[in-house]
Amino acid sequence: MQLAEDFVYRMNSLGKKGIPFLFIIDYEMNNPILLPLNEVAKENILYSVNGLRNYNATKSAKDQLFFTKKPVDRQVYQRAFEKVMHHIHLGNSFLLNLTFPTEISTNWSLRQIFESSSAPYRLLYKDHFVLFSPECFVRISQGIISSFPMKGTMDASLENAAVLLLSDEKEKAEHATIVDLIRNDLSMVADHVTVEKYRYLEKILTHEKTLLQASSRINGLLPADYLSNLGTIVSSLLPAGSICGAPKASTIKIIQETEEYHRGYYTGVFGIFDGTGLDSAVMIRFIENINGQLIYKSGGGITMNSDPDKEYRELIDKVYVTAH
Repeated sequence: MQLAEDFVYRMNSLGKKGIPFLFIIDYEMNNPILLPLNEVAKENILYSVNGLRNYNATKSAKDQLFFTKKPVDRQVYQRAFEKVMHHIHLGNSFLLNLTFPTEISTNWSLRQIFESSSAPYRLLYKDHFVLFSPECFVRISQGIISSFPMKGTMDASLENAAVLLLSDEKEKAEHATIVDLIRNDLSMVADHVTVEKYRYLEKILTHEKTLLQASSRINGLLPADYLSNLGTIVSSLLPAGSICGAPKASTIKIIQETEEYHRGYYTGVFGIFDGTGLDSAVMIRFIENINGQLIYKSGGGITMNSDPDKEYRELIDKVYVTAH
């Protein structure tokens, strides 16, 4: 707890002084990292945040991608799914983001995966993990805080995929729940919180297929002294609603009881403060090097109307490398 408190204090202090920094916060906020931007390079950390980056892409040709995945056994997933559904039927959760690790093999290094991605938010942390996230956590600019929750994924190659995704009752309910949760979260730190754009579709290119992803945009007005409270603001919103569920407190407890592994930095957040504004991402599309074995962590939202076969397929579909 002291580490988290020190992290918030330091982040507030750097924000007040207008000193640019990088922050990386793990899911349980046990090992948060905060570095002034001028110290990041020597720590062997590479980032790209909506075009703001600290590296020059290598021009060397890459081998053709070899990529295989060994997802969690279907029966193991089913048991966890049934535990979640039990809690949902009891009213302990309306939406829970259930995640699992998948063993992968690839001929590309973490650096190659990082550089080959077209995702707006990318981070390579030493040789420990790489992520290429499509999802913004919060963006702060000129006193406005914005969040862009993503919920709802579908294979774009399916006939009428956009219509199917937007008309799916389960996906509608899941998205509405997350938008309501994020709107309530932002209301803890901002005034005049509104949904500026609701449930629009974006395309995500992967090495296997193109996915459709549903997003919304929510804005709020921060108090005048927000730069002196960046750490307080960010920590108040953790963990990100889109990767836990609603109600947040009880759903987090169910996740702890159900998931049989540690998320670590997966589903935490990272971001950049450039001296005036802050941009950050939810740490999804995440590959971790654990004792030489690459582990891809992924998941999806479970609701009352979820079909276990579809949810299991979504978990596997999200195990990919993005393509230019």
